[in-house]
Amino acid sequence: MTNAKPRLALAFGILCISIFPILVKLKLTPGLISAFYRMAIALMLLLPYVLITKKFKLPQKKYLLLAVICGILFASDVAVWNVAIQHSSATQASLLTNLSPLWVGIISYVFLKTKPATNFWIGTIVALFGMAMLVGFQFFLELDFDTAFLLAVLSGVLYSIYLLVSKKALSQIDVLSFMTVSLLASTLYLAIVCIFMNEPFSGFSDLGWFVLLIQAVVCQLMAWLSISFATQHMRPTRVSLSLLGQAVITSLLAWVFLDEKISLNMIIGGLILLLGIRITFYTKNPFDKKIVKNTKNIPL
Repeated sequence: MTNAKPRLALAFGILCISIFPILVKLKLTPGLISAFYRMAIALMLLLPYVLITKKFKLPQKKYLLLAVICGILFASDVAVWNVAIQHSSATQASLLTNLSPLWVGIISYVFLKTKPATNFWIGTIVALFGMAMLVGFQFFLELDFDTAFLLAVLSGVLYSIYLLVSKKALSQIDVLSFMTVSLLASTLYLAIVCIFMNEPFSGFSDLGWFVLLIQAVVCQLMAWLSISFATQHMRPTRVSLSLLGQAVITSLLAWVFLDEKISLNMIIGGLILLLGIRITFYTKNPFDKKIVKNTKNIPL
C-alpha cells in the first residue's frame, strides 16, 4: 500500500498537467507572461498556507540552493516550452519536450552512480515508438529544424535536469518547503525575464485571467505537489517516462474540447506508449520489489 501512494500521486499529477497544452493552445496570454503568472499565483496561494500552518522549514544551505536551482530550471523549461508551442505546432513542441526520459536516462548513465535498469531502456524504446504512432510517422518527415525546434529540445533537456536535481533536493527537504522555495525562485526569475523582454503584465480578458488561475492551481500546485511527492519516493527515470502518459490524456482532451480527430493509429500508439511505461514498473523478483520500496534512499 505504501508503494501505491507515490504511483497514485504520479497518476494524479499527470492528469493535472495534461490540460496544460490545451490551455496554451488558446493563446489568451503571451507565452512568457503565462509562465510567470503560473508560478506567481501558485506562490501566492501556497506561501500563506505554509507560513500560517508553520509547515515551512528552511532547508540547509546546500539543499536550499538545490531548490532554488530547481525553481530556475523548471521556470526556464515552462517558459521555453510556451514560446516553442506558440511558434510551431503544439504536436512538435510536445513531442520534443517529451523526449526528457531519454535525456534523464543518458544523464543518469553518464554522470550518476545509479544506472537506469534494463527495463527502463526497453520501456523507453516502446514508449517512444508509441509516441511516434500517436503523432503519426508522417510528422517526422515534416519536422521544421528551426528556432522553435531547438527551443522544444532545450525544454526537454531542462525538464530532465530538473527531475534529477529535484530528486536530490527532495531527499532532504519536505515537499511543501521544496515547492515554496522553488516557486519563489521561479517567480522572481520569470519576473526579471518578463521585464527584460517587455512582456505585458495586464490587459488580459476575463477568460485569460481565469485560464492563468487554472494553470496555477491545477497545472502547477496540484500537479507538482503530487509529482514532487512521487519523485521523492520513486526513481526519476521512472517518473520521467511515466510523464509521457500526459500525451495520451492530452489527445483525449483535445478530442473532447478542441474537436481534434483521433485515429486508429493514435489509439494504438497511445496503448503502446502506456505499455512502455508499464514495462519500466516491471520487477523480476521480490528482492527487486524491496529495492523499489526503498528508492527514497537511492543517492540520485
